[in-house]
Parts: sequence; C-alpha cells; structure tokens
Amino acid sequence: MKNMLLPSRMFTLHQYPNRKIGVLGLAKKAGTNVFIYAAKQPVMAAKAVAGLAEVEDRQPLHGRFRGEEFSWYEDRCTGCASCAKLCPLGIIKIVTHPSGDDMEEGEKYAIDVFDIDIGRCMFCGLCVEACPYDAIHMGSGFEEGTYRRDELVVTVDRLRSAPKHPSNWFRPQLESKRYQPDGAQEAASGEVGRHEQPSLHDQEERWGKR
Repeated sequence: MKNMLLPSRMFTLHQYPNRKIGVLGLAKKAGTNVFIYAAKQPVMAAKAVAGLAEVEDRQPLHGRFRGEEFSWYEDRCTGCASCAKLCPLGIIKIVTHPSGDDMEEGEKYAIDVFDIDIGRCMFCGLCVEACPYDAIHMGSGFEEGTYRRDELVVTVDRLRSAPKHPSNWFRPQLESKRYQPDGAQEAASGEVGRHEQPSLHDQEERWGKR
C-alpha cells in the first residue's frame, strides 16, 4: 500500500543511507590516527568536528565473507588452471601461452584470458582451495550487480585493475596478521601466501647439504 501511494519508495538512488560520523570514525576508516587524518584531510576533519560529515551506513561484513569481487594476483599465478579444473560449474576460462620465464622451475605460462562468470558462480570457494600458489582469493564485496548478464563476466583486465581486498576465507595467514578486508589498506602479493619464502641460509641448510 505504501508503495502504491508513494511510488518513489520503489526506486532507490542510493543503496545505503548516510549517517553522521565523527573525526575518530573517519580516522578509523582511513586506517590512521586522528592527527594524521586531520593533517591530510583538514576540510573533512573540520566538518566532522562540526557534525556535518556523513558516510554511507553499511552493515559490517565478517572477514571470511565470500564475496563477488575476486582478488587475483597475476605475479603469483602460473597459469596451471587448477582453479578452472576444480570449478564444479565450469565458470572459469583460462587461456595461456608459454612465457619463457622461470625455465629452471618448469616454465611459467603467460595469461591471455582469465574470465570468471560470477553470474553463474555459487561462491563455493573451491577455486581458492585448489590454487597451489594462493593467486586467487574470494572477494570481500558484493556490489557487482548489473542489468546485463554478459557484464557479469569478470575479465582478466578487471582482475588486474581491481583493488586487492581478499577475503580471509581459507586464508589463515591473513587472519594471523589481523588483516581486515573492509579496511582501506590493500593486501600486497607478498602478504597473501600461505608459505613464506625461506632465506638463502635456510635453503643451504636444508637442501644444500643433502
């Protein structure tokens, strides 16, 4: 009845309403302290002190939330296609060619196509479990809705340019570092691996003396 009397209720321009926020909240969202934030953003800090600053009010998501915005690290990917092979719905398409790099380790493939059809994805996370090099991670967001199904195919260019905010799901190394996917800081490639690279001394001690 309300929608019939107020048709504007059926159409929302903003998914989330705005709420007031103080300078402490702004600094926390930026991942810094109050003094540094005030020095970098004096106008917003002044508005927050005056009670005029607003942000979108969103429900907090758990760190292990399996979202639509996949995080892919190309420098960690070898093009082995383990993720595509283990996908129960076959929504990952990978096309590679020999790159000539890392020949002593069996050669690394260059990625030509790495498409993920999130319109058919059930976000089970098996592709993340299958990746031996922690190159692909579940995302931490869910705002990938479009009006056309063909736009739901995440291409390799979108994966390359997308912000890196991987979910902590099946990634205990991120949880141990207290990484927050919804924070402002992106996760670097060297921080998302399950195994840290041993030092040259460790390699000599473990394998060089065999």
